[in-house]
Amino acid sequence: MCHVRNDAEETCLTTTTESESAHGYSTYLEKNENRGHTGLESVPSPWHEKSGSAAESGSGSADLKEKDKASFPASSDTTVAEEAPSDDASDRSNEDDDFPEGGLRAWLVVFGSFCAMFMVFGIVNSTAAFQDYFSSNQLRDYSPGQIGWIFSLNLFLVFFCGIHIGPIFDAHSPRVLVAVGSLALVLSMMFLGFCTEYWHFMLDYAVLGGIGGALLNTPAYASIGHFFKRRRGLATGIACTSGSIGGIVIPVMLQSLLPKIGFAWSTRVLGFLLLMLAVPANLFIAKRLPGSKKVVSVIPDLTAFKDPSFALCTAGVFLMEWGLFVPLTYISSYVTTHGQDASFGFTVVALLNVGSFFGRWIPGLLADRFGRFNVIIVTISLCAITVLGLWLPAANSTAVVIAFAITFGFASGSNLGLIPVCLSQLCRVEDYGRYFSTSYLFVSFG
Repeated sequence: MCHVRNDAEETCLTTTTESESAHGYSTYLEKNENRGHTGLESVPSPWHEKSGSAAESGSGSADLKEKDKASFPASSDTTVAEEAPSDDASDRSNEDDDFPEGGLRAWLVVFGSFCAMFMVFGIVNSTAAFQDYFSSNQLRDYSPGQIGWIFSLNLFLVFFCGIHIGPIFDAHSPRVLVAVGSLALVLSMMFLGFCTEYWHFMLDYAVLGGIGGALLNTPAYASIGHFFKRRRGLATGIACTSGSIGGIVIPVMLQSLLPKIGFAWSTRVLGFLLLMLAVPANLFIAKRLPGSKKVVSVIPDLTAFKDPSFALCTAGVFLMEWGLFVPLTYISSYVTTHGQDASFGFTVVALLNVGSFFGRWIPGLLADRFGRFNVIIVTISLCAITVLGLWLPAANSTAVVIAFAITFGFASGSNLGLIPVCLSQLCRVEDYGRYFSTSYLFVSFG
């Protein structure tokens, strides 16, 4: 009886041990299936083991548990290793989500850029008013073409000198650039009242003002790119409206001040206005990202043109700028030579910039939704239509000239706001300053 009883207990124990082993193996399979693999090749089935004594069965179960313990951590490590590349890819795909896209600091940067662009493009958009005044007073012995070289050189230097300023912005803080640029523009306007000879205007307005504008232009655009991506078109467009506002305010100021206080003090008043705007420009223009490690010198880096998209975009901007600044420069002279008085010449420049004000931010808002390149193609086409359909047949018609000024102002207003945004789509934000300045190195010849 004792022998039979012991056999029964051993048989029961063996069955129980095998059942526990089977349960442990099933649990192991389920856990490894959840990890994406089963490990069947490396772990033997407990059913391949021979049933024996209770000691042998217990030993087999213990061995299996030891294998389970050894297998589970390895499987977990493998899973982590397999998931790591996926996490890295996810991080790379979410890089664009790091841009603030708003907030107090970001909008203060936009405001600082607004003030800087007023200083640069407020003067540029008043070119027609200055050109008309110079041709009637200090430079009346020179042809409009000769006088036009003063403004052409100014705009050339604003864009051309950016090739050295862009890499500096990418590698360092914009503080020094903005400070020196602000000082140069303020002094240029203050000294303008002392100019009486052609070479005076060349040195002061064209050279000093052009270099000062270049030092402000690139940081004003590129700093916005550090804080906005999805809304970059809108943010840049809002900042660019300052050029249009300056194009309205400055001609109206000159029209009012010149008869009262003369040219010299009128330009000094403008100089103090630029000095006031320089304060927020210097306080708020800033970078968010660290300096680009790729930038090691200010020597022009033309490797960006290996990208066909960037090369074609630059060629398109060159042709666009070449055409747009002809009406902007000569619209005032055009109306005065077609029977209108000088005051209307100032007025038509202001009207053109009224249209340009809306052309700066509305296309930028639409571009963020419908595509930056798509919108600028439409606005450039509208520029061509207005020139061919309104300006050419305008002749002495005041109504047609006014319609042209407002319509062309709106259509051409997108060039300053959308072109930098289009270029920013072709590079990393850390290289934005270099790409922007490299593109405008060639655009400046237009």
